[in-house]
Order: sequence, then structure tokens, then C-alpha cells
Amino acid sequence: MTNILITGGAGFIGSNFVPYFLKKYENYNIVNLDLLTYAGNLDNLQKCESNPRYKFIKGHICNRDLVEFIFTEYNIQGVIHFAAESHVDNSIKNPGVFIETNVNGTFTLLDVAQKYWMDKPNSYKKDYENSRFHHISTDEVYGTLNETDFFTEETPYAPNSPYSASKASSDMIVRSYQETYGLNTVITNCSNNYGPKQHDEKLIPTIIRNAINGNLIPIYGDGKNIRDWLYVIDHCKGIDLVYHNGRTGEVYNIGGRNERTNLQIVDSICTILDKKVPQKKSYKDLITFVEDRAGHDRRYAIDATKLENELGWKADENFESGIVKTIEWYLEKYESKL
Repeated sequence: MTNILITGGAGFIGSNFVPYFLKKYENYNIVNLDLLTYAGNLDNLQKCESNPRYKFIKGHICNRDLVEFIFTEYNIQGVIHFAAESHVDNSIKNPGVFIETNVNGTFTLLDVAQKYWMDKPNSYKKDYENSRFHHISTDEVYGTLNETDFFTEETPYAPNSPYSASKASSDMIVRSYQETYGLNTVITNCSNNYGPKQHDEKLIPTIIRNAINGNLIPIYGDGKNIRDWLYVIDHCKGIDLVYHNGRTGEVYNIGGRNERTNLQIVDSICTILDKKVPQKKSYKDLITFVEDRAGHDRRYAIDATKLENELGWKADENFESGIVKTIEWYLEKYESKL
């Protein structure tokens, strides 16, 4: 059996990844370290609680004593690092928390892993030769795009918010441990995820929740900001591939090839809700425009060719299929309010 540490496993992507990974691989034990901030929800992991190969620990990735204890107590042989503060609006209001968790927390995990797995730079201890640190990052580290180009793994970093700057910083620290110590690392940068278990604060859950409650649906600015949308399980499958088969020290971008403006997103959701939960008026009548947020990047879009060609990854869901699954999950969640 191989013991791996997953950080932030109670968050949106992590809580989709943990059950996926446990079901697919019977030779792994998972230790899930999560602080359970507002964004973490153990209800999303109820199906894992009875699994003898799963262990949850509440704690902060910045707590070095705790991280060292986990590595020693559970003989950690791999890390998949999801834990992060990730809401751009919150990073504008309180950037210090993002620096602490995303930068200092990532450093703590890397440093403990390097010292636990390695005797010295470029020399792994016996039985840890295959230990790997997989860092989950974001396309926002690349900044904003023009109307035609795509982010590739070679795109220069140009973060525009405290959130994206903190993630870019953590990426650089991961790179430094690869280059300086020979730590076996990989980084994946993903586009906007959507799907079941996402926190209510995010765009798609906000649209669905407000619509079915008859509340105004707020859209920033002119609604023409463009994002590339990736169904969360497709992201999990990409992470799985990179963790097991990605080349050491490499970066892989994971994107859905599903570019949509925020207006297109809200229009699609309202059209589906008009059919599934019809009201006297269309849900589109609830759309309202609010003041744009500071530093709002205009367009993100990822070129996932490297991941597709090297590791054979392919998104199983397009936006049309994925958004229906997502809406159905949230309707079930909110059904008591209908």
C-alpha cells in the first residue's frame, strides 16, 4: 500500500478527487488534511468516511509540527496539494490570508516532504525513490489574454490579483525545490472548474441558487468576460494522469476547450431551468449587472495540447453535457427551497 497526503480534500475539487481516487485505486491509503474553512465541507466526503483506506485530519498546512507528524505517523510517500484560498474577491479584501496559506503553506509542505523523502539534494532515501509532490495551480497565474491566443505551459506569468499572485508565487517555490533539491514535482494549471460540490459563492452555483429562489442574478460589468470551463471530474482525471505519468519537473495545463462569456453561462443555465423548473416568467428576467470587480481579467483560455498528446487526456464532458449534470446536482441540493 502507498500512503499519500491530499491537502484541501474537503474543498470543491478535492472532494471530487478523493472518492474518484479511492474508487479507482485499491493500493492507496489517503490522508486528507483540511482546515475546514468556509470553503471546506465534510458532507461532500460522507461516502469516504467508512472506507478503511481514508483518514481525515483537521489542520492548517502552515502548521509545520502537524505536517511533520502526518508524514512520520502515516509514512507519506506522495502529496497532491489542492489546499488554497481561491476566491479572487476575498483576496482583494484580505490578501494576507492568501499569502499565508498559498505561499507559506506550500513552502511548509515542500520543505517537510523534501526532508522526509531525501537524504540530500538529488538523493532520495530508500523506499521513497518514487515519491512525488503534485501542486495544483490555476490559469490565473498567466494574467489575461487577447481575443485569439491561448495559455500554454510557456506563457509568461503575469498575475493580476492577490490570489493569482499568491498562486504564481507558490508555483515558483515548487519549481525551486525541483531545481535546487531534485524534488520530484509536477504542476498542473487548470481553467475554471464547475460541477457538483462547488461552494455557493462561485458563479455557476450563485446563478442557480438565485434563480430558483427568485432573487436577482448578479453579473459583473458587461458580462463579456470569457472563461474556459472544465468539468471537475475531467480535471480529476487529468490530475490522476499527471501524478502517475507526468514527466518530473514539468507543467501541464488542463483546460476544457469550452470558452463562454459570463452572459452565455447565465443564459444557458436559465434556459435549462426554464425547462426543468418553469416559472411564470423566464429566469432570464432576474439577470442584473453589477459593478465590475477590481483587476477583473478579461479572458482566460487554456491550450491542453501537451496533456492530450503526452498523456492521452481528453475531456469527456463538453459544456452542454456538463452543465446539465451540474444543474441537476444543485437542484437536488436546493430542492427543499423550491
